[in-house]
Amino acid sequence: MAGTARLTGLIAATFTPMHPDGAVNLDLIPPLVEHLIATGVKGLYVNGSTGEGPSLTTAERRAVAEAYVQAASGRIPVIVHVGHDSLAEARGLATHAAEIGATAVAAMPPAYFKCGTMEALVSTLAHIAEASPQLPFFYYHIPALNGYRFSMVEFLQTAPARIPNLAGIKFSDPNLCEYQACLEFDGGRYDILFGVDEMLLGAVAVGSKGAVGSTYNFAAPVYLKAIEAYRAGDVAQARAHHSRAVSLVRTVIAHGGQPALKTMMSFLGLDCGPSRLPLVSLSADQKEALRRDVEKLGVLSLGAVR
Repeated sequence: MAGTARLTGLIAATFTPMHPDGAVNLDLIPPLVEHLIATGVKGLYVNGSTGEGPSLTTAERRAVAEAYVQAASGRIPVIVHVGHDSLAEARGLATHAAEIGATAVAAMPPAYFKCGTMEALVSTLAHIAEASPQLPFFYYHIPALNGYRFSMVEFLQTAPARIPNLAGIKFSDPNLCEYQACLEFDGGRYDILFGVDEMLLGAVAVGSKGAVGSTYNFAAPVYLKAIEAYRAGDVAQARAHHSRAVSLVRTVIAHGGQPALKTMMSFLGLDCGPSRLPLVSLSADQKEALRRDVEKLGVLSLGAVR
């Protein structure tokens, strides 16, 4: 999208904090944002997979998006995910994002009735994007969760004619070959934000300037040290720091995935509460086991978790 500021650095895929009874806890969002800014995060990605967006009501998604935009106060960009199985709801969320001052919107296509062709995919996304034409639009590519495996290079070749506000892709797929091709497409015209935390160093090596991830909520300093070392030419040190990040990701996944990710925030004194069914929150014993295993990794000394 011509004239749009580029998104760079680590962008946290934010959590939706909840009270013990499962109600959304908007009061925790301002301290979460302050923590993220203090640890080097350069942007927020709201109501995506990490934020349990598909499990929230439309009213909750609007409230969460507004709270994050207000807390950010223009200091860092806020991308609001607006994808929904109902395109009318998705369009309403996109319009709302523009009204509240979001930086950009992103959307994955419907997950139940799927787009069977590239033409259908582009038409669907164009229908969403036109609801907020003044905002940059990102396609949320996450094939492991929604099953869409279209070529993203073909998407970049096809979509701009129908989506004039297309700004790029949130590329949550480990295919670095395709990722690099998207980065280089049309002279690097688009922001291709990498979305696989444990492969970030590889993405940086092929040219990534921006990334969206769950673990940046609590481990941004680890990744930043890896990036800094790599760009300084110290590849061995970069690998060492990134290896700690990889171990952290593997540990959190082993302890339950998204609910364990959310639990990690409680170790910083920012308890984001339970996950919403069908995700199952960790028990007290499971939380303690996660804490013990994370402490063994030594990331505490790097300031990733306090």
